[in-house]
Amino acid sequence: MTFLPPPVIEFRKVGLTYAGPPPVTALRQCDLTIQQGEFVTVVGPSGSGKSTFLNIAGLLDTPSHGSYHFDGISTAGLKESERTALRGQRIGFVFQSFHLMPHRTAEENVTLGMMYSGVSRSNRSRRAREALLRVGLEHRIDALSSRLSGGERQRVAIARAVAAAPSLLLCDEPTGNLDSVSAEAVLALLNELHADGMTIVVITHDHVVAEYGERTVMIRDGVLSEGAFA
Repeated sequence: MTFLPPPVIEFRKVGLTYAGPPPVTALRQCDLTIQQGEFVTVVGPSGSGKSTFLNIAGLLDTPSHGSYHFDGISTAGLKESERTALRGQRIGFVFQSFHLMPHRTAEENVTLGMMYSGVSRSNRSRRAREALLRVGLEHRIDALSSRLSGGERQRVAIARAVAAAPSLLLCDEPTGNLDSVSAEAVLALLNELHADGMTIVVITHDHVVAEYGERTVMIRDGVLSEGAFA
Protein backbone atom coordinates (compact mmCIF):
# COMPACT_ATOMS: atom_id res chain seq x y z
CA MET A 1 0.00 0.00 0.00
CA THR A 2 1.34 3.41 -0.98
CA PHE A 3 1.48 5.92 1.84
CA LEU A 4 0.14 9.32 0.87
CA PRO A 5 1.28 12.20 3.06
CA PRO A 6 -1.45 14.51 4.36
CA PRO A 7 -2.08 17.79 2.54
CA VAL A 8 -0.10 20.76 3.80
CA ILE A 9 -3.22 22.95 3.64
CA GLU A 10 -6.73 21.55 3.87
CA PHE A 11 -9.62 24.01 4.17
CA ARG A 12 -13.13 22.64 4.64
CA LYS A 13 -15.79 25.37 4.59
CA VAL A 14 -13.23 27.78 6.05
CA GLY A 15 -14.33 31.39 6.34
CA LEU A 16 -13.74 34.44 8.48
CA THR A 17 -16.36 36.98 9.52
CA TYR A 18 -15.49 39.83 11.87
CA ALA A 19 -18.20 40.42 14.46
CA GLY A 20 -18.57 44.16 13.94
CA PRO A 21 -21.03 45.80 14.23
CA PRO A 22 -21.82 45.46 11.45
CA PRO A 23 -20.39 41.98 10.72
CA VAL A 24 -17.82 41.98 7.92
CA THR A 25 -17.08 38.82 5.93
CA ALA A 26 -13.42 38.90 4.89
CA LEU A 27 -13.31 35.37 3.46
CA ARG A 28 -16.40 33.43 2.50
CA GLN A 29 -16.60 29.76 3.34
CA CYS A 30 -14.38 27.80 0.96
CA ASP A 31 -12.67 24.48 0.35
CA LEU A 32 -9.03 24.24 -0.66
CA THR A 33 -6.44 21.46 -0.64
CA ILE A 34 -2.73 22.03 -1.28
CA GLN A 35 -0.64 18.89 -1.41
CA GLN A 36 2.99 18.53 -0.39
CA GLY A 37 5.34 19.74 -3.11
CA GLU A 38 2.83 21.99 -4.90
CA PHE A 39 3.53 25.55 -6.05
CA VAL A 40 0.29 27.53 -5.80
CA THR A 41 -0.26 31.21 -6.48
CA VAL A 42 -3.13 33.09 -4.83
CA VAL A 43 -4.17 36.15 -6.78
CA GLY A 44 -6.67 38.95 -6.60
CA PRO A 45 -6.97 42.74 -6.39
CA SER A 46 -6.34 44.79 -3.26
CA GLY A 47 -9.02 44.23 -0.65
CA SER A 48 -10.11 40.93 -2.14
CA GLY A 49 -9.32 38.77 0.89
CA LYS A 50 -5.76 37.68 0.08
CA SER A 51 -4.37 38.92 3.40
CA THR A 52 -7.13 37.12 5.28
CA PHE A 53 -6.28 33.93 3.44
CA LEU A 54 -2.59 34.38 4.32
CA ASN A 55 -3.36 35.01 7.99
CA ILE A 56 -5.50 31.88 8.25
CA ALA A 57 -3.12 29.66 6.26
CA GLY A 58 -0.18 30.98 8.28
CA LEU A 59 -1.92 30.32 11.62
CA LEU A 60 -1.96 34.02 12.43
CA ASP A 61 -5.78 34.17 12.52
CA THR A 62 -8.38 31.57 13.47
CA PRO A 63 -11.29 31.03 11.05
CA SER A 64 -14.76 31.71 12.36
CA HIS A 65 -16.22 28.92 10.20
CA GLY A 66 -15.09 25.51 9.03
CA SER A 67 -12.04 23.37 9.76
CA TYR A 68 -8.38 23.86 8.87
CA HIS A 69 -5.94 20.95 8.93
CA PHE A 70 -2.32 21.98 8.51
CA ASP A 71 0.15 19.22 7.71
CA GLY A 72 -2.45 16.72 8.90
CA ILE A 73 -2.97 18.51 12.22
CA SER A 74 -6.37 19.92 13.14
CA THR A 75 -5.81 23.53 14.18
CA ALA A 76 -9.25 24.03 15.73
CA GLY A 77 -8.45 23.05 19.30
CA LEU A 78 -4.89 24.30 19.53
CA LYS A 79 -3.88 26.67 22.30
CA GLU A 80 -2.20 29.89 21.21
CA SER A 81 1.17 28.59 22.41
CA GLU A 82 0.67 25.45 20.31
CA ARG A 83 -0.27 27.49 17.25
CA THR A 84 2.82 29.65 17.75
CA ALA A 85 5.05 26.58 18.02
CA LEU A 86 3.51 24.94 14.95
CA ARG A 87 3.89 28.16 12.97
CA GLY A 88 7.49 28.63 14.05
CA GLN A 89 8.51 25.07 13.26
CA ARG A 90 6.61 24.37 10.05
CA ILE A 91 5.91 27.64 8.21
CA GLY A 92 8.48 29.90 6.58
CA PHE A 93 7.26 33.43 5.82
CA VAL A 94 8.59 35.77 3.13
CA PHE A 95 7.19 39.31 3.04
CA GLN A 96 7.35 42.19 0.60
CA SER A 97 9.31 44.37 3.02
CA PHE A 98 11.99 41.76 3.95
CA HIS A 99 11.82 42.47 7.72
CA LEU A 100 15.57 42.12 8.24
CA MET A 101 17.54 43.69 11.07
CA PRO A 102 19.65 46.33 9.30
CA HIS A 103 22.69 46.20 11.58
CA ARG A 104 22.94 42.42 11.60
CA THR A 105 24.78 40.34 9.03
CA ALA A 106 23.03 38.05 6.58
CA GLU A 107 24.04 35.05 8.68
CA GLU A 108 22.83 36.66 11.90
CA ASN A 109 19.44 37.49 10.37
CA VAL A 110 18.97 33.89 9.27
CA THR A 111 20.21 32.53 12.61
CA LEU A 112 17.86 34.77 14.60
CA GLY A 113 14.96 33.54 12.47
CA MET A 114 15.47 30.02 13.87
CA MET A 115 15.01 30.99 17.52
CA TYR A 116 11.45 29.61 17.58
CA SER A 117 11.84 26.90 14.94
CA GLY A 118 13.01 24.05 17.12
CA VAL A 119 16.56 24.11 15.70
CA SER A 120 19.12 23.77 18.50
CA ARG A 121 21.38 26.74 19.15
CA SER A 122 24.46 24.68 18.27
CA ASN A 123 23.09 23.94 14.79
CA ARG A 124 21.72 27.37 13.88
CA SER A 125 24.91 28.87 12.42
CA ARG A 126 25.52 25.81 10.25
CA ARG A 127 21.92 25.78 9.02
CA ALA A 128 22.08 29.53 8.32
CA ARG A 129 25.20 29.14 6.20
CA GLU A 130 23.68 26.22 4.33
CA ALA A 131 20.53 28.24 3.62
CA LEU A 132 22.53 31.23 2.37
CA LEU A 133 24.52 28.93 0.11
CA ARG A 134 21.24 27.50 -1.18
CA VAL A 135 20.02 30.97 -2.24
CA GLY A 136 23.36 31.92 -3.79
CA LEU A 137 24.60 34.32 -1.11
CA GLU A 138 27.58 32.44 0.29
CA HIS A 139 29.76 35.44 -0.67
CA ARG A 140 27.55 37.83 1.37
CA ILE A 141 27.29 35.84 4.59
CA ASP A 142 29.10 38.49 6.65
CA ALA A 143 27.55 41.55 4.94
CA LEU A 144 25.23 43.78 6.95
CA SER A 145 21.71 43.65 5.55
CA SER A 146 21.79 47.45 5.22
CA ARG A 147 24.60 46.99 2.68
CA LEU A 148 22.66 44.51 0.53
CA SER A 149 20.64 45.24 -2.58
CA GLY A 150 16.88 44.70 -2.56
CA GLY A 151 17.22 41.41 -4.39
CA GLU A 152 19.91 40.23 -1.97
CA ARG A 153 17.76 41.20 1.01
CA GLN A 154 14.89 39.15 -0.31
CA ARG A 155 17.24 36.21 -0.81
CA VAL A 156 18.32 36.53 2.83
CA ALA A 157 14.64 36.60 3.81
CA ILE A 158 14.05 33.42 1.80
CA ALA A 159 17.11 31.80 3.39
CA ARG A 160 15.72 32.71 6.82
CA ALA A 161 12.36 31.18 5.86
CA VAL A 162 13.76 27.86 4.60
CA ALA A 163 16.64 27.34 7.06
CA ALA A 164 14.53 25.26 9.44
CA ALA A 165 13.14 23.07 6.60
CA PRO A 166 9.48 24.11 6.99
CA SER A 167 6.51 22.23 5.55
CA LEU A 168 5.29 25.40 3.82
CA LEU A 169 6.94 28.49 2.35
CA LEU A 170 4.29 31.23 2.46
CA CYS A 171 5.20 34.33 0.43
CA ASP A 172 3.29 37.62 0.48
CA GLU A 173 4.08 39.79 -2.59
CA PRO A 174 7.73 38.62 -2.53
CA THR A 175 8.68 40.73 -5.57
CA GLY A 176 6.64 43.82 -4.70
CA ASN A 177 9.65 45.97 -3.70
CA LEU A 178 12.04 44.70 -6.37
CA ASP A 179 13.08 45.88 -9.82
CA SER A 180 12.26 43.54 -12.71
CA VAL A 181 15.71 41.91 -12.83
CA SER A 182 15.79 41.19 -9.10
CA ALA A 183 12.17 40.01 -9.19
CA GLU A 184 12.95 37.52 -11.94
CA ALA A 185 15.92 36.20 -9.95
CA VAL A 186 13.77 35.72 -6.84
CA LEU A 187 11.07 33.91 -8.84
CA ALA A 188 13.73 31.67 -10.40
CA LEU A 189 14.93 30.85 -6.87
CA LEU A 190 11.40 29.93 -5.80
CA ASN A 191 11.21 27.63 -8.82
CA GLU A 192 14.45 25.97 -7.72
CA LEU A 193 13.13 25.45 -4.20
CA HIS A 194 9.94 23.98 -5.64
CA ALA A 195 11.97 21.65 -7.85
CA ASP A 196 13.69 20.46 -4.66
CA GLY A 197 10.29 19.45 -3.27
CA MET A 198 9.28 22.47 -1.19
CA THR A 199 5.60 23.39 -0.90
CA ILE A 200 5.20 27.04 -1.89
CA VAL A 201 2.24 29.41 -1.77
CA VAL A 202 2.73 32.88 -3.25
CA ILE A 203 0.14 35.61 -2.69
CA THR A 204 0.23 38.31 -5.34
CA HIS A 205 -1.74 40.75 -7.45
CA ASP A 206 0.78 40.51 -10.31
CA HIS A 207 -0.26 38.30 -13.24
CA VAL A 208 3.42 37.72 -14.18
CA VAL A 209 4.17 36.31 -10.73
CA ALA A 210 0.94 34.29 -10.79
CA GLU A 211 2.07 32.43 -13.91
CA TYR A 212 4.94 30.84 -11.98
CA GLY A 213 2.57 28.62 -10.03
CA GLU A 214 1.43 25.14 -11.03
CA ARG A 215 -2.04 26.14 -9.92
CA THR A 216 -3.70 29.49 -9.45
CA VAL A 217 -6.36 30.30 -6.87
CA MET A 218 -8.39 33.46 -7.37
CA ILE A 219 -9.86 35.54 -4.54
CA ARG A 220 -12.32 38.31 -5.36
CA ASP A 221 -14.70 39.96 -2.88
CA GLY A 222 -13.83 37.29 -0.32
CA VAL A 223 -14.74 34.44 -2.66
CA LEU A 224 -12.01 31.86 -3.36
CA SER A 225 -12.10 29.85 -6.57
CA GLU A 226 -9.71 27.86 -8.70
CA GLY A 227 -8.84 29.58 -11.95
CA ALA A 228 -6.62 31.91 -13.89
CA PHE A 229 -5.85 35.50 -13.04
CA ALA A 230 -8.38 37.88 -14.59
